Amino acid sequence: MQTATAASSTGVLGLRTAYRAGTFRPREVVDAVLGRIAERGDDAVWISVTPAAELRERAAELEDLDPAALPLYGVPVAVKDNIDVAGLPTTAACPAFSRTPTVDAGAVRRLREAGAVVVGKTNLDQFATGLNGGRSPYGAPESVFGGDLISGGSSSGSAVAVAAGIVPVALGTDTAGSGRVPAALNGVVGLKPTRGLVGASGVVPACRSLDCVSVFTRDTADAAAVLRVLAGPDPDDPWSRTGTPLPRGLTLAVPEDLDFEGDAGMRTAFEAAADAAVARSTGFVRTSVGPLREAGDLLYGGPWVAERLAVLQDFLAAHPDGVLPVTRAVIERGAGFSAVDAFRAQYRLQELKAWTDRLFATADLLLLPTVPTTFTRAELAAEPVARNLVLGRYTQFTNLLDLAALAVPAGTTADGRPCGVTLVGPAFSEDRLLAAAAALVPTPVPSTPEVP
Repeated sequence: MQTATAASSTGVLGLRTAYRAGTFRPREVVDAVLGRIAERGDDAVWISVTPAAELRERAAELEDLDPAALPLYGVPVAVKDNIDVAGLPTTAACPAFSRTPTVDAGAVRRLREAGAVVVGKTNLDQFATGLNGGRSPYGAPESVFGGDLISGGSSSGSAVAVAAGIVPVALGTDTAGSGRVPAALNGVVGLKPTRGLVGASGVVPACRSLDCVSVFTRDTADAAAVLRVLAGPDPDDPWSRTGTPLPRGLTLAVPEDLDFEGDAGMRTAFEAAADAAVARSTGFVRTSVGPLREAGDLLYGGPWVAERLAVLQDFLAAHPDGVLPVTRAVIERGAGFSAVDAFRAQYRLQELKAWTDRLFATADLLLLPTVPTTFTRAELAAEPVARNLVLGRYTQFTNLLDLAALAVPAGTTADGRPCGVTLVGPAFSEDRLLAAAAALVPTPVPSTPEVP
């Protein structure tokens, strides 16, 4: 099974080369993925898996086609279970909410049309509410780094599926950092595109005006290849939009007032990554992150939490016992905000957007730690709300401020915990982000750790 073992750990571009050379065939890759899922057992990564017969049938269909004709030919993908996949239940990690769609979400449809094989649906924080990866009745996936380290959320299963070498690509969603926090905690790449660049039709909304479909891969080249497939108009998503890519640039903004929650190891690891990035940049400026943090606080501490309630209010009323208490508590806080609160928050957000525009007039990109510290699953269970906000400290503002972001691995702390950094840029700066990550943060993506 040497070929199958290699197939289960090969990325998008590697699979493309292997298929064209005849080294791998889709059926071998499908069998390797199924074998890896079976090997890991009950790891809380998957909520549902496409039946093996259907996966093999899809592989057989692909073997009748030209590998060169499809950009994602035979690439296994996982899909977060708040994104519709025809024929598989969409639960949003809430069994009472479960329904089985007959059509794919827009992003899933694009993947299939490009030749991808949808392996199954992955676990998440219920209704994508949370950044820890443990708010699910289907279990709490552990980070691939072990030690009871949280996997991060809400796209927990998708990040682990990629990091553990099960699939090379997974879709997540990102409203407050759900496509970046789990990337950092599992040592993989997490791309959060500009709002609307990837259509969100068929996605169970968290905050519908802010939600993004995100991409997990093992390196930035694979992320770029997947984004080329996903980006484009979605006629079924009223927030879908297109824009002009920005020129590539390497002038870096580096924060001077970061708070690592007392985690000296994470501070040291980030500062080393920042020093290396500055040395490779064409210039840098120092900046405060206070206005960005203020914008981020509006998401859970301001009236935008009412947008979550707008989507789920009727469901919560009809299923009072069907939602986890912590999820219900977060969402129902939205009832405490008035229309006056919403307008006042919008006015302040516009002022913070103007500040952000001035920042990006002086720098091309902003470098941040993805998370300020890490937690074990036990630590997060002890303080689920406060520590969840810590995890989102440097991610929550991006969608409110209409920014794009790319989370990449940046080594480990001295005691072996993953350190990730995020490059943030203006809307439609994805090409700039992907090029800059390769130039400024060229730390190799860690090989898949041995999972205890």
